[in-house]
Amino acid sequence: MNFPSKLIEQAVTEFSRLPGIGEKTALRLVLHLMKQPKEKVEDLGHALIDMRNNIRFCKDCYNIAEEELCQVCLSHSRNKEQVCVVESIREVIAIENTGVYMGLYHVLGGLISPVDGIGPEQLQIASLINRIQQKGIKEVIMAVNPNMEGDTTIFYISKKLKELPVTITSIARGVAFGGELEYTDDLTLARSLTQRLPYENFLINR
Repeated sequence: MNFPSKLIEQAVTEFSRLPGIGEKTALRLVLHLMKQPKEKVEDLGHALIDMRNNIRFCKDCYNIAEEELCQVCLSHSRNKEQVCVVESIREVIAIENTGVYMGLYHVLGGLISPVDGIGPEQLQIASLINRIQQKGIKEVIMAVNPNMEGDTTIFYISKKLKELPVTITSIARGVAFGGELEYTDDLTLARSLTQRLPYENFLINR
């Protein structure tokens, strides 16, 4: 693609590095920004820089935070004896949007996938077990994507928690096998959370 300016080409190149943004879409975004007042474009730039420089991860659950702890962990209205284990921050956002879950979270940062070279040591599994042991957690809700990697991760964690006095549940499989929680509609996700089953039942029914 030919560009009338090196500055536009540079901006298009940077936008097209974003997931799901091709060169043509990047060009449309750049041309749109060119039409905006300078102050609005500067506000966008400052917001992105502030986010990148100041965002951090909660020391307890690894959710996005602006301080040492995230807003969920700091809230006095959350059930501190219940932890929902998720793959990434995207699932935290999806579950929070349902408005039905009032416990805590634990973000693994991925799923066990030997094919991709991802083992338990690359994920926040040890910190989860330590948290359960020290924080008086009574229920662990496994809310990872229903695919092979998700099932492998659930199985591994359940084995590690076998000797601890904690109930392990899995969200009801209203979510299709191989589906992504991020793209599941709010109603289906909410029902999966409220109708969760003991993980042992899931193993029996497989």
